[in-house]
Amino acid sequence: MNPHDDIVSRLTRYLGYLFVAALIIAVDQLFKNLAVTYLSGRPPIEVLPVLQWFLVYNTGAAFGFLHGAGGFQLYLFIGIAFIVSSIILVWLWRVPDTAKLLAWGLSLILAGGIGNLIDRMRHQYVVDFINLHYGDWYFPAFNIADMAITFGVICYLIHAFLYRDGESQ
Repeated sequence: MNPHDDIVSRLTRYLGYLFVAALIIAVDQLFKNLAVTYLSGRPPIEVLPVLQWFLVYNTGAAFGFLHGAGGFQLYLFIGIAFIVSSIILVWLWRVPDTAKLLAWGLSLILAGGIGNLIDRMRHQYVVDFINLHYGDWYFPAFNIADMAITFGVICYLIHAFLYRDGESQ
């Protein structure tokens, strides 16, 4: 394969992963807007015995970490999201064609990070609306961006476990 074909192939792959990330961001933002429109001021809506739709404005990070930190966390999380997103964009470009699981993981993490970044820049908080529970136990509320990050990290960890000895990807 000549260098031109390699660059075209890499660019096509890269744009494909970015397109998937953009779709996830769009779905995340759509559902967050629907949640704000239809769940604002309402009690939790029981969807399944273990699942509720319930609107939460999260000024912290994962699971409300630094929720009451006085405001500095907004700028911290925005800065971290920009830095991590930039690193992922470069890393995703460099991922070999054979490391598809790693590329999928990175694109999911990128999508989730940008989805929550948009909320922080737009509202100064992240809109969460999915609430899992069992009896009186409640998992912290989350959103589609959080799910993308979680599944992306799982893909990354599986990739890292499968190729931990530096084997061919």
